[in-house]
Parts: sequence; C-alpha cells; structure tokens
Amino acid sequence: MRREVGRDVIRRCRANPLIALGSLPFRASDIWNAGVVKLADEYLLLLTVETLVGKYKIYRAHSRDGLSFAIEREPFLGPIEHGPAAQYENGGVRDARVIPIDGEFYITYIADGRHGLRLGLAKTSDFRSVERLAYISQVDVKAGALFTRKINGQHALLKRPDAGESIWLSTSDDLEFWSDDSVVLTPRGGYWDAHRVGTAAPPIEIEQGWLLIYYGEKFTSAGPLVRLGAAVLDRDDPAKVTGRSNIPILSPREKYERVGDVPNVVFSCGAMLEDDQVVVYYGASDSCICRGSAPLSDILAVCREGHRLNHSSTGPNGPGEED
Repeated sequence: MRREVGRDVIRRCRANPLIALGSLPFRASDIWNAGVVKLADEYLLLLTVETLVGKYKIYRAHSRDGLSFAIEREPFLGPIEHGPAAQYENGGVRDARVIPIDGEFYITYIADGRHGLRLGLAKTSDFRSVERLAYISQVDVKAGALFTRKINGQHALLKRPDAGESIWLSTSDDLEFWSDDSVVLTPRGGYWDAHRVGTAAPPIEIEQGWLLIYYGEKFTSAGPLVRLGAAVLDRDDPAKVTGRSNIPILSPREKYERVGDVPNVVFSCGAMLEDDQVVVYYGASDSCICRGSAPLSDILAVCREGHRLNHSSTGPNGPGEED
C-alpha cells in the first residue's frame, strides 16, 4: 500500500485507544506509556499507572491478538517502601522499557524519588517475579533503553539527561557501572524536533543497523508538541547516525492524542518488528494506550531521505550541526 502524502507514516489501529482508565480493574488517576514484549503467542505490556495517591506503579497487561488486553489487578513493579532505597522511589516507578538478553528480560525504568529521577534496572524470566539489579545512572536522567545484545563486547544504553536536550550513549561491561558517554542525537532548529529529543522504544536490530524510534519536542505558542520520529544507528558504532527522518512518523491528530491530562503528546516506550511491520504501542496525551504500525520500508525511506537532504546541506544530524 502506497503511503499517503501528508499523513503519518505510522497508521493508527482502528480500535484505538486500546486501554484507557475505564479498562483498568481498579480506580486510578492516570495511565501512561507501555513497554512491550512478545512471549510465544502472547503480547505483554508493562503499563505505567498513577495511583489515587499520586504514586506510579507498573502493571502487566496480556493479549492474544495485540488489541484486547486484560490488565492484572496487582502491580508487577512498585516503588520500594522500606530501607535506604525507598528515598529514591518514594514517588514511584514508571516508563518501563523491556528487551530480551540471553534468555532473560531486562527492564529499564524511571525511579522517581525525592532527590530526582534515576534509571533503574530489573530483570525477569517469567514476568511473575522480578529482581531489581541496580540504579544505572546519576540523578536527573530518564528515557533509558538498552540494546538487545552487546556491541564490541559491551552492553550499550541510550538515555537523556533531564536537564539536557539530547540522546546520549553509555557502555558497560557488567550492566551496573556505565561510562564513555557520547552524544548520539540532538535537536534540530527549525524542524519538528527543534527543542528536545529522547529515546522512545528500545533500539530494534535490522539489516541496516539499529532502528531507533525517538520522541521530539517542539515548543509552540499553545504549549509543547511531542511527536515520534525515527533514526538508523550504525550496527557497530551506535553513536553514529546513518539516517534520520526530517518529518515525524506519528503526530497528535486524533482527539484522544490532542486532549488529555498532557495534551498534544504521542509517546512510546515499546515497539517491535513483526513480518516487516514496525508495531508501536504509544501513550496518547498521558491518558490512554494506543497502537500503530508501518512497513519497515516506509520508515527507512523517510530516514534515507532525511539523511540525504541533510548531508547535501550541513551534516547528518541536521541544519546547523557538525558532521
């Protein structure tokens, strides 16, 4: 099917929104972004839910068809409430991003505490029990996502310092101690991602390297506008960007994306590749969970086009940036 010019590259599911507050088996204040993984023939989402007392917890949701989800009543991962670590999670845990590594599933999440935001890391083999491993960032870091395998013998992590505007890359030998920070992706003045960028879904390995779905924020007179874009990172050097979309691949257009607790936002923590289709689960206006998809070839086409145009002007990352 030929992509319609002027519409989003990602096509919305007709059943959107898939999960809203009324879908939960309990009362809550809000529902946010979801990480996703496929277990055999079942889809599993890790939802962020804001409780009635204002704390964030992560809940499981299951589906056979990827559309109709059953949400579990008990949280899968909640904040630590006792001991020294409680001060780092007294506001809750949220924004789970999950990937498989060597037969287990590793989950990065934001630990929201009185001292600021940090990235936490946990793992599970069955999504029934979960083991916390470490805090893997300093304070005021968010949007953390692991790569699904080691690169040049080291684990790799994408992240965004909360006080910054760009996506950074860190490496580690043991998933606990991280170093060698380098900038990967920066905002581009005049573009849809002019003021802030951050990791959305964890990188997906493809023939061309690593497909990164990221979010871009642009400040407008009506407030921030948050959209999704795509980039391709080099297979062996993921700090190197080999393609980047000059247009967003998904923008807030529908009412459920434009009206909500945080309006004009589409934001993802989970995507997967199925039969050459990129399937994205995304939060809309911080109020519901939706799904969209696009042929991988369509996303790669806009990344190649953007890369070609930027190379012909000022550089691979956009106007006004260095090669």
